[in-house]
Amino acid sequence: MDPTDPFAATIPTPTAARPLLGLTILVVEDSRYACEAMRLLCLRSGARIRRADCLRSARRHLRVYRPSVVMIDLGLPDGSGLDLISELSACQPPAEAVLAMSADDDMQLAAEAAGAHGFMAKPISSIAEFQESVLALLPMDRRPPGPRIMNDEQIEPDQIAYQDDIAHIADVLEEAEDAHALDYIAQFLSGVARSAQDFRLEQAAHALAKKRALGHSARSETAVIAGMIQSRLSQKIAI
Repeated sequence: MDPTDPFAATIPTPTAARPLLGLTILVVEDSRYACEAMRLLCLRSGARIRRADCLRSARRHLRVYRPSVVMIDLGLPDGSGLDLISELSACQPPAEAVLAMSADDDMQLAAEAAGAHGFMAKPISSIAEFQESVLALLPMDRRPPGPRIMNDEQIEPDQIAYQDDIAHIADVLEEAEDAHALDYIAQFLSGVARSAQDFRLEQAAHALAKKRALGHSARSETAVIAGMIQSRLSQKIAI
């Protein structure tokens, strides 16, 4: 943990059961569902979590304190996470541990070229894989000594968080007046729907992304997604 973090009074020692004790992780992620997953992963691992939902918010966080690890989603509402990774790589001193995240495995090379120290493919649900990915970025003296408990548990975020993401995209659809908005919708839904195992919505998002990549009109694909979003919003979730 960096001593410039104003939220940290002491630096606890990591243990075999909670190997990320003493770390502060800044998660730059616009999906509420993905952030809930990250919150649960950090909670089970012992790390503190701070959240930024866009590039602007992340930069505000980074002006105040320096987290131990920065985890950055590559598709954000106000730009590409690759830009933030490049900034962190170029700053002096450079960030020690930057982990890129994306549902698109093809983005790994671009993330590494921008300066990311690691890459995690979404969805991220395995506690063991999460811990291994974070610990691999740290120097040996920041890792727990001796053997560790490998927790193979899979976390399950609250479905209400998924409903929040669906409501967010409904708002974006209402104001989708340019190509960037459609690209953002396709990228956002591809990752979130895959994480929530909503495979029909994931397929619809891929269809929209394909039409956008070909430069063709995506009016019918956008209409299909709009209908699916309204259908999911109308579903009641038991609390």
